[in-house]
Amino acid sequence: MSTYAIGDIQGCYAQLARMLERIAFDPLHDHLWVVGDLVNRGPESLRVLRLLRDLGGTVDAVLGNHDLYLLMVAAGYKRRDNDDTLFQVLEAPDRDELLHWLASRPLVQIEGEHVLVHAGLLPGWTVEQAKALSDEVGAVLAGPQARKFLLELAGNRPERWNDKLKGWDRLRVIVNACTRMRFCSADGRMALRAKGAPEQAPPGTSPWFRVPGRLSRTHTIVCGHWSALGFYREPGLIALDSGCVWGGKLTAVRIEDGEVFQVPG
Repeated sequence: MSTYAIGDIQGCYAQLARMLERIAFDPLHDHLWVVGDLVNRGPESLRVLRLLRDLGGTVDAVLGNHDLYLLMVAAGYKRRDNDDTLFQVLEAPDRDELLHWLASRPLVQIEGEHVLVHAGLLPGWTVEQAKALSDEVGAVLAGPQARKFLLELAGNRPERWNDKLKGWDRLRVIVNACTRMRFCSADGRMALRAKGAPEQAPPGTSPWFRVPGRLSRTHTIVCGHWSALGFYREPGLIALDSGCVWGGKLTAVRIEDGEVFQVPG
C-alpha cells in the first residue's frame, strides 16, 4: 500500500496514464494525492476528470486555479482565451456530474503530517486555520450562492489577509492564497502578478514557503502551481509542478520513501 503525490496534470491524460502505469498504481491498495490544476491547457481535460472521478475514494485532489476557472466559465464567467479542453468538459453528457465532483474538492486537505494545497499558505495561517478557511469556501461552493461566488471570484484584491474580512473579499483572499500565490511579504501581502523563478521575487517579497516565521511549518506542504520553480524539495515542502503541459515532465513522489517518478510531457 503506497501513497503517491502527483503534480499539475492540466489535461495531459496520456502522461497521467503513463504515470499510473509507471508506478503500478493499484486502486484497491494505493492512494493518489493530486495537488490541483487537473484541467485546462492540455488536450484531454475531459478524460482526466473522468479517470480521477472514477477512481473514487482512492483519490484526494485539491482545487487549483485552472479548476476554479473551469467552474467559473461553467457559471457564466466570460472566457479569457480559447481553451478547447474546457469545451470538451462543458459539452460532455456527464458535464454536471463532473463539475459537481470537481466543485466538491477542497482547497486544503490535511493528510497526517502532510498538507495538500495547490499554491501555498499565507505565513500567518496555521494548518488548522487554513483547513477551516478552506471549509468556508467549500460550504459556499456547495450552497445556493455558488454561482454568485464564482462570478465574483476574479481579481487580486484584497492583497492581504485580515481576520475581519467578510463576504466575497474574504473568500477571494482565501482562494487566491491557496490557488494563485507564489510570492508574498512577511505580513502576508501577495504579489499575485509575479510568475518568475524564486530569485525573481518582487521587492519586499519572497517565495511564500521561505517567509520567516511561517506558521504552517508544523507540516510538510505538498503543492504545485509553480512551473518556474519546478520539482523542488526542502524540509517541510514538496513542490511538484514540473511543467508537464509546457513540454516538461509529470512528477509523482511516493510519500512513504520519497522516491521520485517522472514521465516526459
